[in-house]
Amino acid sequence: MGLAILVLGLVVFLGAHVFVTLRGPRAAVIKRVGEWPYKGLMSLLSLVGLRWTYYVTQLLMWPASIFVVAAYSRGNIWRALKHPMLVGVKTWAVAHLISNGDLGSIVLFGSFLVWAGYDRITLKYRTDPGAPAIPVGGHRNDTIALVVGTILYLALGFIFHPIVVGVAVFGTPAR
Repeated sequence: MGLAILVLGLVVFLGAHVFVTLRGPRAAVIKRVGEWPYKGLMSLLSLVGLRWTYYVTQLLMWPASIFVVAAYSRGNIWRALKHPMLVGVKTWAVAHLISNGDLGSIVLFGSFLVWAGYDRITLKYRTDPGAPAIPVGGHRNDTIALVVGTILYLALGFIFHPIVVGVAVFGTPAR
């Protein structure tokens, strides 16, 4: 259901904005209904289309949680991503920037996104090993990352976010 809402939201939002570029049909609608009703309808369609961002954030947070756990349960996920903690932080930040446009959110999540990008770039130039090595496993560690990451995702959504942030994640319609 979440993916269908995402696609529908994209179609509505982008469709409305593509219609604006079609100057002939746009002018005909404005002439027919008036400028302010047209602008009101376009605003309404845009808002309806933006509801999908709430669900995109929910969808992106699941792999973000798995990536963070994969940093400590090293397996093939870790091998593929090289730095899954940073990938998880970047995914978390992007997910929250998608659904939060207020200045505080942009500063908070944007700062984490910039830091994680910077940290990833500097890793290429570091010569010290950093923390002690964590042994690398295989599929067993990937299974652990998937299970524990999913538990983390659910705990963040059902417990942490409502209590600490004050915003329910699951079971709440998009605003």
